[in-house]
Amino acid sequence: MTESANDKTYGYEKGNPVKVGGSKENSGPKNQRRFLNGLLGPNGEQIKYYRAGSCCGFKTPNGLFDNIGLLDLYKVYWDGSDTLNIYINLYDKGDLMIPVGLTAKQK
Repeated sequence: MTESANDKTYGYEKGNPVKVGGSKENSGPKNQRRFLNGLLGPNGEQIKYYRAGSCCGFKTPNGLFDNIGLLDLYKVYWDGSDTLNIYINLYDKGDLMIPVGLTAKQK
C-alpha cells in the first residue's frame, strides 16, 4: 500500500469498509491479516489488532449464502493510543489504501 485515503470514513465506517476480497478463493482472512500487518501508527508505531467479530450484513454477489456478506470488525491500537475500529469486507475487492491517520510499512 502506498496511497493514503482522502476519505476520512474509509475503513472506519461500516458504509465504507476496506475491501480485501478473497472469500471465494478461501483467502479472505489471510487478505485481512496482510492488510492489517502492512499498517503502522501515524508516527510509524507498530500496531496491534484483534478481530472483535462480524457485523453489518450487506448484499453482495460474492456472498456465500443468498448473496449476503458480513463485515469483520477489527480493533486496532498501538502503545499510548485509543483503539480504532476498522471494518473489512472480505467478499469484494477494491483498491487498498491507508486509512486517514495511519501510515504503512515500506517495501
